[in-house]
Amino acid sequence: MGKLIDGVWKDVWYDTESTGGAFERSTSDYRNWITPDGSPGPTGEGGFEAAPNRYHLYVSYACPWANRALFFLKLKQLEDIIDVSVVHPDMLGDGWTFDTDFDGTTGDKVYGLPFARDIYLRADPETTGRVTVPILWDLERETIVSNESADIIRMLNSAFDGITGNTDDYWPEDLQDEIDPINDRVYETVNNGVYKAGFATTQEAYEAAVFPLFDSLDWLESILAERRYLLGDRITEADWRLFSTLVRFDLVYHLHFKCNRKRIIDYPNLWAYTRELYQWQTPDGGTIADTVHFDHIVRHYHYSHDTINPNRIIPVNPDLDWWEPHGRDVALPVT
Repeated sequence: MGKLIDGVWKDVWYDTESTGGAFERSTSDYRNWITPDGSPGPTGEGGFEAAPNRYHLYVSYACPWANRALFFLKLKQLEDIIDVSVVHPDMLGDGWTFDTDFDGTTGDKVYGLPFARDIYLRADPETTGRVTVPILWDLERETIVSNESADIIRMLNSAFDGITGNTDDYWPEDLQDEIDPINDRVYETVNNGVYKAGFATTQEAYEAAVFPLFDSLDWLESILAERRYLLGDRITEADWRLFSTLVRFDLVYHLHFKCNRKRIIDYPNLWAYTRELYQWQTPDGGTIADTVHFDHIVRHYHYSHDTINPNRIIPVNPDLDWWEPHGRDVALPVT
């Protein structure tokens, strides 16, 4: 997991010595915004107008942040107008690569480049920063629109509605003031919390992450004992942002990141809720399960992080029944 420094690739891990053993995630550098008419959005400059086949999405099937974008491509019927390139699950000395010797990888469909860092360098040859996915690329201006998944899903949620006719809204105006605080806590303690626990290099830093993580899972379990979704009867982006972590939890975070006080299957409501979202029917007749690739997920985490798993042994995981009826369409609580 290296980084670019003034356009030069350096194979360097996160610096936890200067933070007392704590993992600190770098901020996203590209925060432009696609709008229906190309006018400026909440962040960045204007000129990024919603149009069919103008944008390309680079993702990893393993990455929870990229998986969010894939959820929204499918939910919002955007797969025919925004094509996708999928990186290899192994993220080693060269970072994300476009190698194609793993089922589901595609190579770089746009330029045929070997590394995800080459996309960043095409946008800015002198760039400095981590090479992360998802990357939303503008084929017309040949630059990165955004590498911030939270922004990308909001763009996908509404910018292309006039093109697809799909007006399903996962960030409805009347719920925004409730969605955002839930997102903040879930991001800090769950989505990023598993990484803060897993990448910690001191006991103190690990415990500072793992206890808030399970406090939040307990809190979410209590919410879902009384509500079908986090905000009530309407599914929102808050649910999809949480789901991207929950669906990975028992197979990788529980063991690999030492988040092992409980598994998601030990929370009756969270487990039923996770299965419901996994089984979610999408407008194209498929399901959200189509975007979840457990082979990429398990391989990436256990093979790529040699600071945690130096021998790169891939565990034999439990066989979870993701298609077991979830019961969320009947009276709550599940427990």
